[in-house]
Amino acid sequence: MDFNDEQLLRYSRHIILPEVGGKGQEKIINAKVVIIGAGGLGCPVGYYLTAAGVGTIALVDNDTVEMSNLQRQIAHSVNTLGMPKVESAQRTFKALNPEVNIIPMKIRLSKDNILDVIRDYDIVVDGSDNFPTRYLVNDACVMTGKPLVSGAILRFEGQITAIIPGDGPCYRCLFEEPPPPGLVPSCQEAGVLGVLPGVIGGLQATEVLKLILGKGEVLKGELLIYNALKTTFRKVKIPRNPSCPVCGENPSITELIDYNEGYCSTA
Repeated sequence: MDFNDEQLLRYSRHIILPEVGGKGQEKIINAKVVIIGAGGLGCPVGYYLTAAGVGTIALVDNDTVEMSNLQRQIAHSVNTLGMPKVESAQRTFKALNPEVNIIPMKIRLSKDNILDVIRDYDIVVDGSDNFPTRYLVNDACVMTGKPLVSGAILRFEGQITAIIPGDGPCYRCLFEEPPPPGLVPSCQEAGVLGVLPGVIGGLQATEVLKLILGKGEVLKGELLIYNALKTTFRKVKIPRNPSCPVCGENPSITELIDYNEGYCSTA
C-alpha cells in the first residue's frame, strides 16, 4: 500500500524495523481484532493496538465507567463517568489515532451472541475478569479456529497465554472446568495493583502484534506469570490434553455453554 505523509511519520518507528517494515505495517493496518472487556486489561491492549495502527478494533463490554475504575482503567476519566465503557474507550482511542476504526459493542456476552461477535475478526483478546467469560471465549475460539490472547490479573500477579486452535493446548487443557462460584475472589473482593493491568495488557498487545506480523515466538503452550512484588516472570508449560473436552481427540463439548446468565465484567 502507499502510505500518506501522516502515516509515514506516525508509523516511522515501525517501518524502520526490519521485522516490520512497510509490508508489516500494512498487515497491521489491515488487521481486525476484537477485545473482550474494556476495563483493566482491555484499556492498555486497545491503547497500544490503536497506537500501532490496527485497522479495526472492536470493544465488547456491557459496563459503565465508575470512579473505582479510574485507578487502573486508563482509557476512562472523570469526564466519562457513567458512560458505557466501550464508548469512553472509543473516544480515547480515536483521539490517539483517528484513522483506526473503533467499534463499540455494549452487550452482555453469551453463548447466543459470541459467535456473531468474533466472526469477522482475525484475533480475539480476552480481558475479562471472571471464569465463565474466560471459558466461553476459549471454547468459541477453539470451535471457530480463532487465535486467542488471554490475560488475567489479581492483587499483585498477572498471567498471559496465547491459544492457537489446532496448534497447541487451549485454556481447558490447563484448567478443564471453571472453579465453583466464590472460590476465587474477584478484583473487587481481593484488590489489584493499579499498574498491573498495564504490564499484562502491554504483553497481550505484544502477542497480538506478533501474531499479525507472523514474527517471533508467541506464548503458545506456555503460561507466563508475572509477580509485581518480586518483579519476576516465570513460564509454565501447558501440555496439550488429548482428552480435553473442547480441543481433544474426542471432544465432549461441541456446543457453547453458559455457566451463568450474561456476563462480561472487567477487572
